[in-house]
Amino acid sequence: MSENLNPFAIAQAQLDAAAEILQLDPQMHAFLREPMREFHFSIPVHMDDGHVEIFKGFRVQYNDARGPAKGGIRFHPDETIDTVRALAAWMTWKTAVVDLPLGGGKGGVICNPREMSQGELERLSRAFMRNIARYVGITQDVPAPDVNTNAQIMSWMVDEYEVLMGHREPGVITGKPMELGGSAGRPPATAMGGIFTIREAARLIGLPLEGATCAIQGYGNVGSFAHKLATEVLGMKVVAVSDEFGGIYNSQGLDYDSVFAHVKSTGRVPGYPGAESVTNSDLLELEVDVLIPGAIENQITGQNADRIKARILAELANGPTTPEADEILAAKNIYIIPDFLCNAGGVTVSYFEMVQNAQQFYWDEGMINDRLDRKMTTAFHAVHNMAQSKKVSNRVAAYLVAVDRVARAVRWRGWV
Repeated sequence: MSENLNPFAIAQAQLDAAAEILQLDPQMHAFLREPMREFHFSIPVHMDDGHVEIFKGFRVQYNDARGPAKGGIRFHPDETIDTVRALAAWMTWKTAVVDLPLGGGKGGVICNPREMSQGELERLSRAFMRNIARYVGITQDVPAPDVNTNAQIMSWMVDEYEVLMGHREPGVITGKPMELGGSAGRPPATAMGGIFTIREAARLIGLPLEGATCAIQGYGNVGSFAHKLATEVLGMKVVAVSDEFGGIYNSQGLDYDSVFAHVKSTGRVPGYPGAESVTNSDLLELEVDVLIPGAIENQITGQNADRIKARILAELANGPTTPEADEILAAKNIYIIPDFLCNAGGVTVSYFEMVQNAQQFYWDEGMINDRLDRKMTTAFHAVHNMAQSKKVSNRVAAYLVAVDRVARAVRWRGWV
């Protein structure tokens, strides 16, 4: 029987396991299984050649019991509403597990940014904001960049929002450039948060990180910063990296500066001199101490989990491991740092950006990283201790911590 790889079905199955252990009443369980609200948009955009393209867009506000919804906007040709629902659910648990006063949301547009000009991207970005403007804001829902969106796209969106509303409100969007109220430390924040959790996991299992080997799948913002920080902060040896075009491997380690320069000049990881070619699937199965899936969902499944050899699996991507794979990895005694804990550094520093926008007082990167370290370390040990006390996996433990916090907020509000 084949696995169900629908990301929202996976997110619901993970919640179901936690709900059973927490003994949630059926009404609360049913409420938390579905988004509170979602929006579907048809977005007409005038393209450079004069024709009008109709794009499909989504925004899901999964749960806002603990605070305004928070979550990124993805531009991707394979975007689906179920992916957006799953990511919004994971954002709900992510903000709760690191104890931020936020809920969870996500947005997406079905498009291929690689085939669009800057002018077309700007018109799409502004049109998307015109569709969601009435539903977002610092007390409702705060979007951010995600796959194939960036600080420039966020800048167009915040500008469009402020034009529509007739006043300045920089905190409506995070992931902005510094010139428009962005936060120091935001670009590396997701990777930095993951690095702090890898440090704590290594201490627990007695793995010395100086010289330890690491492989990273995905070489966008998160994966490239993970390469840099794993080397500079933890002293690890990154032996393999990959992107959508393929991967490279060198047992002696890959120099971050030269790999990054190669990717910047060629637009892809393959072709880097002095390294062997590996496929994305081969990279996952390398004999390394730490494996970082930092790309997309459903990369480690029941089909390949038995061939994973890493001692620590640090999920910087959202949903890279399926439930069937989880069971196999647990039997192999691989220490998993689950996605919505491991990659919570991004939303944590986005929250810091919201706070700084509200105060109109900005912190330096040292203060950002110190506060991020405390948040991530506290969350890591809350999850680890829950796993130990309940004798469950780290993923289930992360759900137990997060779902309990959200359910308590729902009960206090009297919704269920």
